[in-house]
Amino acid sequence: MIWQLDLAILTLVVITSIGTIMVRDLLGAAILFGAYSFMMCLLWAIMGAVDVSFTEASVGAGVSTVFLVAAVFRTTRRTKD
Repeated sequence: MIWQLDLAILTLVVITSIGTIMVRDLLGAAILFGAYSFMMCLLWAIMGAVDVSFTEASVGAGVSTVFLVAAVFRTTRRTKD
């Protein structure tokens, strides 16, 4: 395996996970969570766990992100921050 590629994807996983926690906008957090799931999908594929990668891509990056974005759009703000 190419360790530079592994390190780059791992760095992106850490950045997106920290960004998901630190961002104050719910829509931004949902989109960053989708990017995090996609990066984890790439990591699983590089490690050779293709079945786990496929599950992460379909459930984590696909369905969960759609549900989170739909939930954000169906809620309203009580205060204006």
